[in-house]
Amino acid sequence: MTATDRAVELVNIAAEAAADKLAQEIIAYDVSDQLVITDAFLLCSAPNDRQVRSIVDEVEDRLRAAGVKPVRREGERDGRWVLLDYVEIVVHIQHEEERGHYGLERLWKDCPEITLPETAKGRSRTEDG
Repeated sequence: MTATDRAVELVNIAAEAAADKLAQEIIAYDVSDQLVITDAFLLCSAPNDRQVRSIVDEVEDRLRAAGVKPVRREGERDGRWVLLDYVEIVVHIQHEEERGHYGLERLWKDCPEITLPETAKGRSRTEDG
């Protein structure tokens, strides 16, 4: 089983929204073989709480324009790790410290990576200087 075309489309929209708000290290995984609750995870991070919130707002706005709303949101108050659950995809927007600590990439490294458009790659930490 692989992620649906719609899930990949939503991941690409969310990734481009995150990149437009200067998210770092944007990566997506097809988790459909591992989980029955969703098809894909999108992970990204930001260096501060305010930027995390800005990315969350942009992702929600773009996905709402694509006709979907999150069924669940978690972590918004602290702005350190916000999870947006759209059923077909789950978006994790983390403060870079949380991302390093929890290491979601290590958990999902065996899942296929979803190729993102060049405009949705985001920045690497080294580009921030």
